[in-house]
Amino acid sequence: MKMFEIRQMTDEELRKRIEEEENNLLDLRFALATKQLTNTAKIKLTKKDIARMKTVLRERELGIDRSKKADSGKKGEIKQ
Repeated sequence: MKMFEIRQMTDEELRKRIEEEENNLLDLRFALATKQLTNTAKIKLTKKDIARMKTVLRERELGIDRSKKADSGKKGEIKQ
């Protein structure tokens, strides 16, 4: 899931989706333990998606607006 998709969701949608993804992660872990999981990368991707959603929720709690792209500048370039 991309960040722009996550940022378009409401807080309630995010909370519901986090719960769903955490349940999905639990199922993936059980599948891994019982040797039924063929694509182990799904665990990593699911964990990253959960982290992204939690990050957006926390940013909203703190009032941080990161929805806009940063100024286009090169790394290390000092703006005055």
